[in-house]
Amino acid sequence: MNTLEKFEKEHLKELESDKKLPTFSSGDTLKVHLKVKEGEKERIQIFEGVCIARKNAGINSSFTVRKISYGEGIERILPLFSPQISKIEVVKTGSVRRSKLYYLRKRSGKSARIAEKNILNQSLASTTEKNINSEKEPSSKKNEEDNSKKSDNVKNESIKTEKKQEIVDEKK
Repeated sequence: MNTLEKFEKEHLKELESDKKLPTFSSGDTLKVHLKVKEGEKERIQIFEGVCIARKNAGINSSFTVRKISYGEGIERILPLFSPQISKIEVVKTGSVRRSKLYYLRKRSGKSARIAEKNILNQSLASTTEKNINSEKEPSSKKNEEDNSKKSDNVKNESIKTEKKQEIVDEKK
């Protein structure tokens, strides 16, 4: 490993510790918060679009975001560790089979859509686990209430079927 590679690794560690970057890949819809300087004032502008390419090259890593604005396609190639990027948000994760989605440039409308991945949120998974665990615990009151509700439902259903049968008999 030469001195340039060592320097890049050290500098990359510093940059990664400063910024908290989400994990994203091509096909994901991103909101990139960019710092825009106008005269003496500085503001944050959001650039939202689909990530069509990602280049992983250490400190030179970059990604390309494409959006359609007033019927015109706009692409920005952004360095991943740029000081102009204040924050990156992942809006949707796309289900794609390629790493470079340059074919989207030729498409428009429905054919340019990317399907969303079916990923369960960890919060949903944890709540379902809690529900399963609570059902496993025996509680006499809960079981009694459930049994009484079930018997009420069965009674209501039998009454409904009897009424339906009576109506059918009357029509004949």
